[in-house]
Amino acid sequence: MRLLFLVLAITACVGCRQQTAVTSKQPQSVSPPGAIGSRLPEFAVKDLGGHEISLSDLRGKVVLIDFWATWCAPCKKEMPGYQQLLDRYRDRGLAVLGFKSSMMADTEDPIRFARSIGVTYPLVVATADLVMKFGGIEGLPTTLIYDRNGILRSKIIGFEYTATVESDLQPLL
Repeated sequence: MRLLFLVLAITACVGCRQQTAVTSKQPQSVSPPGAIGSRLPEFAVKDLGGHEISLSDLRGKVVLIDFWATWCAPCKKEMPGYQQLLDRYRDRGLAVLGFKSSMMADTEDPIRFARSIGVTYPLVVATADLVMKFGGIEGLPTTLIYDRNGILRSKIIGFEYTATVESDLQPLL
């Protein structure tokens, strides 16, 4: 009887070890969208000029995503700085995309708004689906900076000076 009990106990322990081995091979958890360490999501959209933009266009680049709105005074102050950064670092692999919030009605035509402040980088309407792919937005402006591997390295909610954003970008370039 003791021998039978010993065999059953050993068999149960061996089964436990196999379960542990299987569990350790499962993929590690992934950061939720919009969290530092999360990946640049898959997307394909048309900008306000009708040009197609997708994740594949951004591979290997440092990507700055700016969520903005025409009625957002801090956005209007921040966006020209992002254009300056793009002009300065485009040749080093920087891409900038502006995602226009649709949570409230525009106060002016978005294309005219962008031209008036000197912004020429692609602007896209941020549909609810697109916003959710980036983890949602807590406030405007919101700036996301992804490294060349598409990993979110910086998230800024609210206005930030261009020099601060540039210091976040430089190590990634």
